[in-house]
Amino acid sequence: MATPSTMIIRALQMLGEKRLGGTLSSDEQTAYLSVLNAMMETWSIERLMCYQIVENTKALTTGTPTYTIGSGGAIDTTRPTKIVDPCFVRDTDSYDSPVEIIGMVAYGRLGLKSSGNTYPSQIAYDAAYSSGLGTIYLYPEPSAGLTLHINSWKQLTQFAAIGETLALPPGYQRAIESN
Repeated sequence: MATPSTMIIRALQMLGEKRLGGTLSSDEQTAYLSVLNAMMETWSIERLMCYQIVENTKALTTGTPTYTIGSGGAIDTTRPTKIVDPCFVRDTDSYDSPVEIIGMVAYGRLGLKSSGNTYPSQIAYDAAYSSGLGTIYLYPEPSAGLTLHINSWKQLTQFAAIGETLALPPGYQRAIESN
C-alpha cells in the first residue's frame, strides 16, 4: 500500500532528485500534495483514467423531472463527471425500459416536457458545478413509480493527507509516480 508521500518521493527520485531517508519538509508536503491532487482532478475527466463505471439508482417521484446529483443531492453520491450508457428505468414488475442520453441543447429543444407518458425515454445531465451538485433532467417526466438506473464516471479520489494509506487499482501507483 502506498501513501501520497511515498509516491511523491518516488516521483522526485525518478526526476533525479536524491531523497535520503525519504522525507519531505512541511512546506514540500503541502506543495506536492496540491500538485498531486490537481493531477488527479485532471485525470477525472478522461475515461482512460477512470478505472470504473459506477451504477446508481434513484426511486423516481411521480411528476418530478429533475434531480440533483452529488454529495447531499437527491441522488446522494459523488457528483459524476459524465453519465454514460446504459441508463434505464425499472418498474415494479422488474421490467427495464432504456433511457437515451441526450445533451442539454437537445433537452432544451423539447417542447412539452410532461407528455403524459409513464416512462422517461431520455435523460440529460448538466454537470455544472453548483454547490457541488449536477442536475439530471428526465423526459418526459415520470407519471408512475419507477427506479432510475444510471451509469457514470466518478471523479478520481483526491488525497486528504500526505500520509493517507491508499488502495489503488493495479498500475495506478506507477502511473501517478511517473506523471
